[in-house]
Amino acid sequence: MSGMDDQSGADPAAPNPVRVVLADDHPVVRDGLRALLASLPDMILVGEATSGREAIREAVVSRPDVIVMDVRMADLDGIAATREVVRVAPSVAVLVLTMFDDDDTVFAAMRAGARGYLLKGARQDEIARAIRSVAAGEAIFGPGVAARVLTYFAAPPVTAAMFPVLTPREREVLDLIAAGLPNATITSRFGIAPKTLGNHISSIFAKLQVAGRTEAIALAREAGLGQDRTDR
Repeated sequence: MSGMDDQSGADPAAPNPVRVVLADDHPVVRDGLRALLASLPDMILVGEATSGREAIREAVVSRPDVIVMDVRMADLDGIAATREVVRVAPSVAVLVLTMFDDDDTVFAAMRAGARGYLLKGARQDEIARAIRSVAAGEAIFGPGVAARVLTYFAAPPVTAAMFPVLTPREREVLDLIAAGLPNATITSRFGIAPKTLGNHISSIFAKLQVAGRTEAIALAREAGLGQDRTDR
């Protein structure tokens, strides 16, 4: 879906307009972003992608400055696509624009190399500012996401010293259980099946030699887990 320069509102006289690729499998979202770019004289739409693999191809073929990347797409998700874009086209900045604001997705995007992270509820001027910022080499996060990042780094880390018999994922599950989160929320957070979570919980109970959830929560909170979370 390359070769779309003529659909942009870029001013031909404007020096070095920001070249943008849109990667999202929802036509309505792409329509809205396309209209936004068409209204901005300093940006030019050079390609669109409806899957992660198409996004990688556009990064190489269309040579954009910025890819606006969704997280959930067909054949290859936005996180894996971001990681590959950073590898094959390191000059391309990835701005994640998604509806998911959970910690796992935010930090997975950061580790993959995304330079920005916005939620789809962001205003058009926020999206435009974010595109310009990541194109200029800055890192930018929406207000809600920035708050989660600050909270994450301000919170005491769940280290291996806490319950060393548990695996890292089991410690994460125990932390969320201690915070009072229901199983449905935890499975959604990690993107795992209820049966998988049940296996984790059973393993936690066995390793900690506790009779059930209440005893496990008490033990975890004594160790400092599950405290001061904003998502209870």
